[in-house]
Amino acid sequence: MKARSLIITGGRLVLPDGVRPGALRCVDGFIGGVGDVAPEDGDEVVDARGALIAPGLVDYGTFAIDKPAFHFGGITRAALMPDQNPPLDHPARVRFAAQSGKPDFWVHPLAAASVGLAGEQLAELALMREAGARGVATGRRWIADSGAMLRLLQYAAMLDMVVVTHAEDGGLAGNAVATAGDIATRLGLPSAPAEAEALAVARDIALAELAGARLHFRQVTTRAALDLVRGAKARGLPVTAGVTPAHFMLSDLATKDFRTFARLSPPLRSEADRQAVIAAIGDGTIDVIASGHDPRGPEDKRLPFADAAPGMAGAETLLPCVMTLVRDGVIGLERAFDLLARKPAQLLGVGAGELRIGAEADVALIDPDKPWIVDSNRMAAAAGNTPFDRQPVQGRVLMLWKGGVKVDG
Repeated sequence: MKARSLIITGGRLVLPDGVRPGALRCVDGFIGGVGDVAPEDGDEVVDARGALIAPGLVDYGTFAIDKPAFHFGGITRAALMPDQNPPLDHPARVRFAAQSGKPDFWVHPLAAASVGLAGEQLAELALMREAGARGVATGRRWIADSGAMLRLLQYAAMLDMVVVTHAEDGGLAGNAVATAGDIATRLGLPSAPAEAEALAVARDIALAELAGARLHFRQVTTRAALDLVRGAKARGLPVTAGVTPAHFMLSDLATKDFRTFARLSPPLRSEADRQAVIAAIGDGTIDVIASGHDPRGPEDKRLPFADAAPGMAGAETLLPCVMTLVRDGVIGLERAFDLLARKPAQLLGVGAGELRIGAEADVALIDPDKPWIVDSNRMAAAAGNTPFDRQPVQGRVLMLWKGGVKVDG
């Protein structure tokens, strides 16, 4: 996929320090000029017509590689969770996954922390790093054995790999499908206290501090757990946290009609916790907003709520959901793309996620105000299990380039 020299003019550049008018020039797959740049002979010229010129989104922690959905959502690279079939607990599987999206999409596998993701025997992290793993993850489950978790963190620290953990104490969570409270009681759903998250976060922060490891909580969704992350950051620990749009857009009220599209892991929380997540995005406690893309068909979702598989198709709605935070004044545009691109790229250790000279030319042209309606029956994803079905949103990708080459579809 040969990249022709490209210049995008007449747009608004989304830069780490703000948004300003300007142009972007891409040469040989990299960004060659930002701001006051002019076309050169042989350049392909694209007129942005006032749209945002932004970095392609970097989706940190997806469960499936679903290129049509990612391209629709302006996502040019993604960190793939190890929860595959079979799990990414072997170098050959990691190597295959790392090649699976090319040439128009980059997949960055996260190695399974343990053999079979069972939380017991550590996997061969060094070999998987050599095969292309950009981090290590515990998968959908918390590692209950504190000794095993400490060994994992020590091993990862030695290899300088970020550990991505699921923050939910399995002993408390058990087979719960909802957060304990009025809604779960009324619906008669198996539930667990929200404190299951805070307990997991507290232990993992303590062990990470002991090991000197970098730790990323894929989703932090409760006020108590967010306070713990905030405290760890204040002490200077290399701890980061993410969330998906469902937990700042929806509360457990969304489950009141037993809508299995709202069956998620971790489960939806109280309204007070939802507001705490929004505040944490605003004050910088949350570092990453990811789609958690996990398309599930009718065989997984057309079941009683307690039997349905968790997960949502989130790639197509990631950008417009974050744009609601911008319109509500919670964050600015530059902060939105820190959450969606710059910080996830830093966690992966890749030269992308921001518009700067020398970075890879992964670029999205975006109309942040373009209205559309989410329709689960017409999504580009492999399955339309979105909790935002029929919801009006704003924000749409107009054009997308991967390494300076236009992505079709």
